Amino acid sequence: MNVVVIYGGKSGEHEVSLVSAASVARNIGAQHTISLIGIDKDGRWFLQGADELARVRSGAPALQITRSEESSVLVVPGGGVDGAFRCGENVIHCDIVFPVLHGTYGEDGTIQGLLEMAEVPYVGCGVMESAVTMDKEKTKQLWERAGLPVVPYLCLCRNDIDGGVLSEKLNSAEQSFGYPLFIKPCCAGSSVGAGRARNRTELEAAVAEAFRWDNKILVEQSVDAREVECSVTGNTGISSLVKAYIPGEIVPSHDFYDYDAKYTDPNGARLCIPALLDTQQIEHIRETAVRAFEAAGCSGLARVDFFIDRTNGAVYLNELNTMPGFTSISMFPKMCAAAGLEYSDLIQLLIDLGLERFEAHRSLTTDRG
Repeated sequence: MNVVVIYGGKSGEHEVSLVSAASVARNIGAQHTISLIGIDKDGRWFLQGADELARVRSGAPALQITRSEESSVLVVPGGGVDGAFRCGENVIHCDIVFPVLHGTYGEDGTIQGLLEMAEVPYVGCGVMESAVTMDKEKTKQLWERAGLPVVPYLCLCRNDIDGGVLSEKLNSAEQSFGYPLFIKPCCAGSSVGAGRARNRTELEAAVAEAFRWDNKILVEQSVDAREVECSVTGNTGISSLVKAYIPGEIVPSHDFYDYDAKYTDPNGARLCIPALLDTQQIEHIRETAVRAFEAAGCSGLARVDFFIDRTNGAVYLNELNTMPGFTSISMFPKMCAAAGLEYSDLIQLLIDLGLERFEAHRSLTTDRG
């Protein structure tokens, strides 16, 4: 089978993708042929040579992107597995795409829509669930409608600044939630642009920083919380088996689990798998993770993130990541491994789920003739 790994991307999480994709490429089974397509920060696609795959399979921690006009990739709508991707006069055969792309243009439904139009199978969530879960406000609204618990929040839009109501809304957040407050962009991942505020000056600065990354942001009640995550795999509405794995707990050494703690500081957090919870709490987390996954209509995989209030034990859903980190220290594969699903087997399962979803979708009628 020909597996095309797409990585990089026009995203604030470009560098994370290079590391995640290297891990994925190293762990795709030898029975598959792998092609690497790197997307640079300008959004241009380039086919990588066999030497790049050999380099990461020899232990290089991150993929690179070599760019040239000769290696430029074109995507053909309707091209299918034997014609969707072209490099010059050559076709890049593709039985399935593994899009190891984080954040904007990777998890937001855009590349998923492109792959749907190209008529090729791909790993992970589809267009709708990718787009919805990329937007933290919309995700919270879905979960609230399903009766699932979320941290109280207020949503701010850029036109609140131009409309002169930003100050009024910040007053409302102060009165409703009190300090400290947590501020983050609605549609960015890896804690990019996120911050905590202990007073009005810090709040205004954090809001300005979050608006650098998105036109819509959340101001949330800050919960003195333990951070717990749970890996989930399956195809909602297609196969009956949606499975949650062993939850893990993040004990950050930073003020919160920010970008540096996640990716750059080797001592940024202690990862505990299983989470430091009793059996009943672990089962509750797993059941809630499945409900959150299904409420959003997810397919393939997701990492569901929770807060557990230290003062009263209340459990809140925080967010859902449809393409979580796959680096050597990432929680998603580690939690699966703790449940007995090793990295290479996890990769194969995700490929199988992508093919299952594609076949189910292809079986639908689109022509009334």
